Amino acid sequence: MNPLLFRAFRALETKVHELNYLFWECTTRCNLACRHCGSDCFKNSKEKDMPLEDFLKALDTIPKDYLKKLRSAKYKDGKQSPFVVILTGGEPLLRPDIEDIGKAITERGLAWSMVSNGFFYNADMHRRLIGAGMKALTISLDGLENEHNWMRGNPNSYRNAIDAIAIAAKEKRLDFDVVSCINKQNIKQLEQMHTILSGLGVKQWRLFTIIPIGRAAAEPLFHLESAETKQLMEFIKEKREAAERLKNNSLQAQSMEVTFSCEGYLAAYEQKVRPAPHFCRAGINIGAILIDGTVCACPNVDREVFGQGNIYRDNFYKVWESKFEPFRNRNWARRGECSHCKQFKNCLGEGMHNWHDSCQAPLNCHYNKLIDG
Repeated sequence: MNPLLFRAFRALETKVHELNYLFWECTTRCNLACRHCGSDCFKNSKEKDMPLEDFLKALDTIPKDYLKKLRSAKYKDGKQSPFVVILTGGEPLLRPDIEDIGKAITERGLAWSMVSNGFFYNADMHRRLIGAGMKALTISLDGLENEHNWMRGNPNSYRNAIDAIAIAAKEKRLDFDVVSCINKQNIKQLEQMHTILSGLGVKQWRLFTIIPIGRAAAEPLFHLESAETKQLMEFIKEKREAAERLKNNSLQAQSMEVTFSCEGYLAAYEQKVRPAPHFCRAGINIGAILIDGTVCACPNVDREVFGQGNIYRDNFYKVWESKFEPFRNRNWARRGECSHCKQFKNCLGEGMHNWHDSCQAPLNCHYNKLIDG
């Protein structure tokens, strides 16, 4: 897409700020203690799980006419304008009422999905969640067996994740993808991981880098250097080009779609490693209700700095409509290395999850790594 046209499109999307994705941090308990966890979750969290009734009360502040309008709207490509509740954590499958949660959301005529480490996702759980109306699922895989287990801190984590991926990949009613956090430990395993996931029938594989927040802040093995960042982009670019050739040749074999996540402006790699240019939609189309009721955007955004309200004292929908100014006007991010960057108009200061604490500069800059590499 032409950069000028895309910036105009981004400005319109920001002005309209249609809420399409609502994360619910339904628990901060987790059965694993992953070395890269940005939320620093443990099995015994200091935060109690938010009661379902409290979340539903906040969800019900969204006018029915608004949701009806979303369901009836169509994008130019014919797809329905979505509204999806995404259960995240911690590990959502630790909640004993996970089916009740799904059914309650489904009964409101809304779609819901879940992000899971896959440890407890077996055939019985799959059947129950599909029955409760789950429409999409994301499971993490962060390397081959030794590397994944090292990162997750559990010797059974890899095998359970692989088993879960195999189950979900076969489900035609499910929009399913695998996400991988790429770091110095697993970047040399990309080709092997691609072979494994393709063999399991996975159709979508999203790759991330790791930002230095939570437990990941103290682990230098997680953060890619310039040459490694470029290596990652080249891998994704090559896989996407190969998939496009198959598509153009009308071959029956369907390739797994490999994409880089929405984070970071990627200079010459824009649209070569993902379908659309960089656009951090946190606070634009993405909202979140966090474990203590804080209203924010992507759960990885600094909630202390960018929290916009709280469902226990505020009307969620009114907060969405009237606040979120730091997300919708990014001029404040012209600071640190962003203050003199010629690409600011395209980047707007990286993803919002890259600004933490004093917010003097982004924690990571993909653009600088790529032009240096």
